[in-house]
Amino acid sequence: MTTVHAGIRLDALTSTRWRAVLVLIVLVSLWLIYQLDASTGVAPIQHLYYLPIVIAGLWLPRYAGLIAGLAAVVLYHLANPVLLASRYHESDVVQIALFVGVGVVTSKLADDRRQLHRLAVTDDLTGLYNLRGFEARLIPIIRSASLAGTPVTLAVLDVDRLKSINDVHGHLAGADAVRSVGQIVGAWLPDGAFACRFGGDEFVIALPGRDLSAAGAAAEELRMSVHRAAPVLANVPFPSGTLSISVGLACRSRFLDSSPGPDSYAEMAEALFRAADQALYVAKGSGRNQIHAVSVINQGTPVS
Repeated sequence: MTTVHAGIRLDALTSTRWRAVLVLIVLVSLWLIYQLDASTGVAPIQHLYYLPIVIAGLWLPRYAGLIAGLAAVVLYHLANPVLLASRYHESDVVQIALFVGVGVVTSKLADDRRQLHRLAVTDDLTGLYNLRGFEARLIPIIRSASLAGTPVTLAVLDVDRLKSINDVHGHLAGADAVRSVGQIVGAWLPDGAFACRFGGDEFVIALPGRDLSAAGAAAEELRMSVHRAAPVLANVPFPSGTLSISVGLACRSRFLDSSPGPDSYAEMAEALFRAADQALYVAKGSGRNQIHAVSVINQGTPVS
């Protein structure tokens, strides 16, 4: 039922290979610097240990900088055997402390950078992408699908009768309703899919590699999950059936232009969103708590 888009796999594979290359660079650099240190024993050569430590700290996973720093300490001792007899000069102590310190600081800076990036692309209420993060990921997906000729489906959904929840139970209950739906969406997301809170109670989900049939089956599973949920809104438990969603699906499976310009991918994404948003209004107008799906041709015109 679900086909993971080739671009998603390629991105993950590329990331893994890039990390493997960086690990190799760090290891080879440490070894070469150790060889130079063992043959010369001069401070300028020993300062080169900082280079692989900084690379590991900034671009490899957490604690890699500290590990590289500790590895540099070990190699520094092996290259200077007199240190193994605990014959430290003041410069040796400073050098060793700096190896560890640089590793810790660079790892902390990189971790802070990753945290700030996460905050910049994440919606506070639901933990899903915000619009900025979603668009940054969607455009490469559209490009990959266009080049490979594989389908992309967007789902646009919102919470049915949220205004009634706000009016009867208060805005805190309404916020909890949106949060609950967002959490259900996040737990439901199929492999390769990603979602954002578009604004208010509206969500957008990208389903790369899925045609209308596969996307419709997945969306129906989500719709039922929301309807079956028994949410807690403003600290008050509510029965299942309290929440429901309407969903508009739009699938683009034909890319007639084999060489679109750079701006065309953004235009394709926008046209796909508009079609899904229109389909959402049809679903809501037909009674809510249901799904309406359309196909999108090359010019962005929806076809039911």
